[in-house]
Amino acid sequence: MTALPLVFDAPRRGMPPRHLADLTREEARAAVTELGQPAFRADQLARHFYRGVTDPAQMTDVPADARETLAEALLPGLLTVVRHQTADDGRTRKTLWRLHDGALVESVLMRYPGRATVCISSQAGCGMACPFCATGQQGLTRNLSAAEIIGQAVAAAAAMANGDIQGGPGRLSNVVFMGMGEPLANYARVRKTLDALLAPAPHGLGLSQRAVTVSTVGLVPAIRRLTDEGRNVTLAVSLHAPDDELRDTLVPINTRWKVGEVIDAADAYARKTGRRYSVEYALIRDVNDQPFRADLLGKLLAGKLAHVNLIPLNPTPGSKWDASPLPAQREFVARLRAAGVATTVRDTRGQDIDGACGQLAAADSVSVPAVALPVPAVEEPVELGAEGDE
Repeated sequence: MTALPLVFDAPRRGMPPRHLADLTREEARAAVTELGQPAFRADQLARHFYRGVTDPAQMTDVPADARETLAEALLPGLLTVVRHQTADDGRTRKTLWRLHDGALVESVLMRYPGRATVCISSQAGCGMACPFCATGQQGLTRNLSAAEIIGQAVAAAAAMANGDIQGGPGRLSNVVFMGMGEPLANYARVRKTLDALLAPAPHGLGLSQRAVTVSTVGLVPAIRRLTDEGRNVTLAVSLHAPDDELRDTLVPINTRWKVGEVIDAADAYARKTGRRYSVEYALIRDVNDQPFRADLLGKLLAGKLAHVNLIPLNPTPGSKWDASPLPAQREFVARLRAAGVATTVRDTRGQDIDGACGQLAAADSVSVPAVALPVPAVEEPVELGAEGDE
């Protein structure tokens, strides 16, 4: 197996204290035993954690004289809410989190009829340096621990269960790794997070593999590793250009692994899993939205087990980057469909709350260009030409 290059190692800016979610079940049981408690207390703590219980006083199945000790040792608080922002009549909530070392990350919870999706971050900042992305312009602070990543999903599940999102109590149904950071550059911890998302209670959230999407800009060795390890989660490739000349500029990692290599790796994943992959393509006015590029993308993907998710760029004041106009979007869609490529245009949520990943963190730390992709909303494609899209 080819190891990921060291260039993707994040600075170790004080990784957080040990947490139950960072441990295997066996390690957690051993840790509880070392604290003088029977091993099954680890299962009780896991049940409380994955239900979003943070107050030891509510852990009534654990002896009162052991609750504080166990919680302090294995359930330390890792994510502190800086603020929530809501949009879409309360159905979208973006949360800015402060980590134990002051680093900032974001997650976005989006509710639709019958389902709810949370977009989570895997890194504080990002080292991929895509010029239209607010997170990419911040640079990489550090990788998140598995517990910090899992904690975002657990908080979203608890918010749904508690009825904190407009619509009353509900269930978290989907998780997408499309927040801050490149998930596959933090492979080991993201892989552990996948285990927790998919594991049944009390050791996880019990989601289906089809309900979890991992996005990548194209770290080919990591895509191959994910393929070899046999998970059937949805793979999303952030392509943004069909040709190497443009993609070298928009997605600098393309200078390492070219478009053809990325698509070959995604095709291998599709063959192994039987699952079609998603190609994420931000439509940027006069940059990558030309008809000839639609034709190039159609030729690249024709006959493949792939689906194109077109994303009108979330425009931000002061940026040179802007969304493609509606006529250009329509022609791009038409040309892809003429080539036989399944194509949708993604609904954009939260534009009135700095919905693009990285914008809240940028505002609360250093001043960077607040330009990025729109809030992911993978289940709600919008057909161009439909009523109300003008």
